[in-house]
Amino acid sequence: MPRPRSLSPDQLAVAALAVIDREGIAGLSMRAVAAELGISTMALYRYVQDRGELEALVVELVLSHVDSTPPPPGPWQDRVTALTVRLRDTAAAHPALLPLTFTHRHRSPSVLRWGETMLGVLTEAGLAPEERIIALRALLAYVIGAVQQEHLGALSGAGTAAIADLPADTFPYLTEAARGARSLTPDREFHGGLALLLAGLAG
Repeated sequence: MPRPRSLSPDQLAVAALAVIDREGIAGLSMRAVAAELGISTMALYRYVQDRGELEALVVELVLSHVDSTPPPPGPWQDRVTALTVRLRDTAAAHPALLPLTFTHRHRSPSVLRWGETMLGVLTEAGLAPEERIIALRALLAYVIGAVQQEHLGALSGAGTAAIADLPADTFPYLTEAARGARSLTPDREFHGGLALLLAGLAG
């Protein structure tokens, strides 16, 4: 007779998230999560089929904190911005997890609820069905890319300094941009990029 299950999906997700936060996505494995839980690798297979199922649990654990309630009435750009910022703020707590969001967005109830609310706002804004799909995917991609750039890239650190020191005669635009990036805050960059994206949707 099999032993009763003693670990909840949330406990599995918390352990997997601890591995990701410490070692990155590359460090996520059944063996690593089992060690985090203090059980054998084979015992972990009593709870999940494979690493993919673990990934889906972690994505849902983190993004379950996203507020997907419709924003207050107002200009649609402001409502889209509010939803986008909510996703950004939640995702930024665990930026190493973000690439998994694309893979498992269809398995995460929280991502689905956020997407449903966003599509409702875009529908009310008058976007056609195909435009709404493109807009939703573009906004999701923008958030994921922006958060990774801010937290995992070298936006204002060594990478920017290295580009600023390139030969200006060979890379005039890159060096100029890198010098300007030194005074650009993550919030200004995020909201500036989002404003450009929304302007394109409105056009």
